[in-house]
Amino acid sequence: MPKVTKTKKKVIKAKIKESKKPSKKTVKLVKKLKEAKKLPIRISKTYIPKDTEKYMCEKHKIFFRIKLQEWRKELVKANNEALYYGSMDDNSISADIVDQASSYTDKNVEMKAINRQIKLISEIDKALIRIKDDTYGYCLDTAEKIGLKRLMARPVAKYTIAAQEKHEKNEKVHADD
Repeated sequence: MPKVTKTKKKVIKAKIKESKKPSKKTVKLVKKLKEAKKLPIRISKTYIPKDTEKYMCEKHKIFFRIKLQEWRKELVKANNEALYYGSMDDNSISADIVDQASSYTDKNVEMKAINRQIKLISEIDKALIRIKDDTYGYCLDTAEKIGLKRLMARPVAKYTIAAQEKHEKNEKVHADD
């Protein structure tokens, strides 16, 4: 009879373990480990969400997060440039009253645009938070799907078209009061 060494025993035990069917408990643990160790999903720069994919899957969330972050960077950069160059172009010291009035009007228009962009940056931040909370892409009123086409056109959309129209109608009614 051939002699069995300790290393051969280990190899045999390993083969026996491999041949056995894993228990349900083991399968569940392995699934949990795989989910916990999820590798980050990568998307190409040309990726566009499709209706055939599961709504608001990880790819969709990553796509919209990147889109919102890039949009936010552009707005912040534009605001900083507008503020910097706006402060340099100062005709308010000019002796001509018409030039002073024109400068004042131009600055007023620029500041309104900057304020709108600041509000938009705030909306982008809220949308990014909704992505983290897994509520992005769903209407805040009805919890229905907003839709990929609407989100592509307006990534900060919070409501379905019907709910948005209802809100706008309510705002118009209350504005008349």
